[in-house]
Amino acid sequence: MKRSLTLALLMSIAALPALANDTTAQLATGGLEFTRTDAISMEEEKLYISPKEVRVDYIFRNTGDLPVETYVAFPMPDIDGGPESNVDAGDLASDNFLGFSVVQDGVAIKPDLQQRVYSSDIDMTDVVAAAKIPMNPLSEQARKALAKLPQETLDDWQNRGLIFADVYDDGSGEKKEYVPLWTLKSAYWWKTSFAPGKDIQVAHTYRPSVGGTVATTFLDENNEAKGARFDEYKKKYCIDDAFVRLAKKSNEAMNANQPSLVENWISYVLTTGGNWAGPIKKFTLVIDKGEHDNFVSFCGEGVKKTGDTTFEMTATDYYPEKDLDILLLVPTGAP
Repeated sequence: MKRSLTLALLMSIAALPALANDTTAQLATGGLEFTRTDAISMEEEKLYISPKEVRVDYIFRNTGDLPVETYVAFPMPDIDGGPESNVDAGDLASDNFLGFSVVQDGVAIKPDLQQRVYSSDIDMTDVVAAAKIPMNPLSEQARKALAKLPQETLDDWQNRGLIFADVYDDGSGEKKEYVPLWTLKSAYWWKTSFAPGKDIQVAHTYRPSVGGTVATTFLDENNEAKGARFDEYKKKYCIDDAFVRLAKKSNEAMNANQPSLVENWISYVLTTGGNWAGPIKKFTLVIDKGEHDNFVSFCGEGVKKTGDTTFEMTATDYYPEKDLDILLLVPTGAP
């Protein structure tokens, strides 16, 4: 007799402070999460994060006496529509907007994709699909397709909360454009099985969603390391005195119309690691800052510099207690 379990790879949208039009938010990505089980352990996780790629390699083991047949899921981050949605969501023209791919035991898997459209927590997938409107609310294709709908349909969709009418004047007269308001929920999934005592290797890659600003923003109006935003950054990214000095110098350079630094952020959900049997027995984290002249700060214990752009942390019997947030200071030209 087989037991069934469900695995889920969860990702959530990171909440970030609003900084007017000079801010781009990012989508937090994360690792495989099991529903609570005593049958599957994570023997090893190797996590690599750079501004261009996330790679995760896992080794799982069925520690029980019976086979476990599962569905593995990779939910993509929710994509919210709206006139001021300012998020790096990858390739908006593609269903696989973060370029997710997965390999299990050396064999590439082509997972199924489920996409659903929601408005105020009501499933509107059938309504949008029947009208043949692309489901990504941030895509240009969706807006163009909305413009071709009959006015009667547009009025109905406004009443349902699916769209709104954006009225503006671009200098040539008043214009009206219908903008999606719905939320897209996407998930890749595939079926697999775990034999008793057998290791299963799962590897996946995708492009991170990198947010950022046009300046350094964690010092106060007097360019001092004070205030609520600085306290937040210190807790979230573990910034130190060296990072404060970099920000001060950068802000002074920017005010003098000289080359300065801008912030980039990457978030990764680590705390899903508490749902499998026991801790992660062997954990390796590699952060790659991307370019030699970038600066990086993140929270970790025993972090060592291992290359020109790479930093590594290792742990045994690891329980992730908080999610991972990475701050990059990236050089830019003069304004």
